[in-house]
Amino acid sequence: MKIATWNCGGALRKKVEILQTLQADVYVVQECEKPDESQGNSAYGEFCANSIWVGDLHYKGLGIFAKPGISLSRKDWPDHSLKYFLAARINDTFDLVGMWAHRANSPTFGYIGQFWKYLQFHIDKMENVILAGDLNSNVRWDKWDRWWNHSDVVRELGETNITSLYHLTRGVEQGKETDPTFFLHRNTEKAYHIDYMFASRGIAERVKQFEIGDKHFWLQHSDHLPLCVEIN
Repeated sequence: MKIATWNCGGALRKKVEILQTLQADVYVVQECEKPDESQGNSAYGEFCANSIWVGDLHYKGLGIFAKPGISLSRKDWPDHSLKYFLAARINDTFDLVGMWAHRANSPTFGYIGQFWKYLQFHIDKMENVILAGDLNSNVRWDKWDRWWNHSDVVRELGETNITSLYHLTRGVEQGKETDPTFFLHRNTEKAYHIDYMFASRGIAERVKQFEIGDKHFWLQHSDHLPLCVEIN
């Protein structure tokens, strides 16, 4: 099975054919329109036929989309108004959590803080899981007097045997990434690694291939690059 995550930068209905060149079975997409808004676009409507979605704005939310024949169902994991996390069950085999971390107008728990709080509610349920998406975070932005830094989140996941697939397959430490996933204003001189895929140990051990999209192609369509994992 192949899973991809991509912050499409909006207007997914115009980019769905481009996204499908990844040939994934399941897609986690940030900044995409609500599937109900796909009227009049047959390609996007077909793509949305097997999907779940969350968001406050109909034109910019978080969706999980699966090919026909794949069982996709929403998990009953409350988000407690955190933005945005979407838990699903795939083929009654493993759980998938889509992520798009926001500042969420929180004076304290913005971005990685939103994910940290989500973990406090649900980490005990994450036994056979993939977490994928845009966290808007990197260990380089840790603050010395904050207990929910990026490093703290990675450590907490590790204590539950959940690891970052990029760092596992590339053999690099958090904060020392050589492959950016985001380019501010699509400027290649302003490159950051802020998109991630994490997986439980049993899934991580079956990874066949992990890839990040080519910047020369994908920056034509978004300021983020897609991440893809193929699992035996």
